[in-house]
Amino acid sequence: MEKVINLILEFASIPVLGCAIYAGFIYKQLRKELRLIAWFILLSGAIELSSTLLWYIKINNFPLLHLYVLAGFVILIFFYDSILRGFISRKVFLALGVSFTVYTIINSVAFQTIYTFNSNALVVQAILVIILSLSTNILLLNDIVKEQRLELISSLNWINSGLFIYYTSSLLIFYFGDYLTKNFSPTINQYTWAFHTMFSTVMYICFFIGLWKRPRKLIS
Repeated sequence: MEKVINLILEFASIPVLGCAIYAGFIYKQLRKELRLIAWFILLSGAIELSSTLLWYIKINNFPLLHLYVLAGFVILIFFYDSILRGFISRKVFLALGVSFTVYTIINSVAFQTIYTFNSNALVVQAILVIILSLSTNILLLNDIVKEQRLELISSLNWINSGLFIYYTSSLLIFYFGDYLTKNFSPTINQYTWAFHTMFSTVMYICFFIGLWKRPRKLIS
């Protein structure tokens, strides 16, 4: 079992980087909504690659996590705003983006420095994304929304489901992540982050399928 866990952790970067390469390759073929999620995927790929390189040369890579949480959430705010425009006021998304940015910066400066695991920001991010993904799932069932997003509906369902699965499954890991890192054995931490990697892999598989099912005709 330990060998399986080590393999999962060793190859954790492959789904992220593979999806990022695909997103970059088809970027010009994507509509605005899907280009936004492509930004998120490309950011994830860049952070994953940089983080792995820093880990190999034994340099603390937590500052990259702090950057990823903030920048990633801002991109997701734009993504959900583009999907839900006309149904949820842009002021709501603006308020969420600004509030989360301020909260994350304060947390990284005053409470969980950039050299530690920023579990506070991760938990808040996960809760907000879960709420947004649930709201999107409900609205995508609406006949009016279906009509307006007809060609994108399949892609959006896969992408939104991937985000929901990942953040719902990882919420407890984010909440207890700092505690686990400091108080439990390396073996327990390996098992925990192996499960996290599995959830992440599912999300990027959903992203890949969502991009694969993209509309082939761009709106001029």
